[in-house]
Amino acid sequence: MQERRSNSNRSQETCSALLGVARRLFIEKGYAATGTPEVVEQAGVTRGALYHHFKDKQALFQAVAEAEAAQIAREIEANSAHAITSVEALVHGANAYFEAMRKPGRVRLLLLEGPAVLGPEEMRRIDMETGGRELRHGIKDALGENASTIKIDICADLVSAMFDRAALACDAGADIKAYENAIASLLTILVQRKSEPLL
Repeated sequence: MQERRSNSNRSQETCSALLGVARRLFIEKGYAATGTPEVVEQAGVTRGALYHHFKDKQALFQAVAEAEAAQIAREIEANSAHAITSVEALVHGANAYFEAMRKPGRVRLLLLEGPAVLGPEEMRRIDMETGGRELRHGIKDALGENASTIKIDICADLVSAMFDRAALACDAGADIKAYENAIASLLTILVQRKSEPLL
């Protein structure tokens, strides 16, 4: 039993080391310029260990992207959990997203490299299982129980695109507070006009 637990721990440590090194290299050099031999060498593991955990470099990148997106979702959920109103929850969640995206490399990984390496549909899947899921819950609460699924989905897609565009602008040096204030106003308007037809 102890040996099995030790093997499991070693396997987890190897995976974590690979992900940590890969994340750093993908951010520093980009996906195309990062080679698996370099990842293996810096992680201090064998090529066999890499391919035991990941089919190829793209699968390694996907795992890095999924881990980043999952962490962002946790931060959004934690920041919006104690909001009193649905609008507050959306605004707190938006602010948490912007704060999370300020972590060096996240914009490059998720908004630039991700769609190019994995494709927009795969990135959408990752989003729908992490932060996008939280956003949809928030919009559903804000629009009310009578809101149709299509309305919730369209609003979530548009709001998500707005968030991503704002994150790109802030990463390029724009005033994050100005974007946060503008988006808070837009989210408030969205909820206040929830009874109006969307399409």
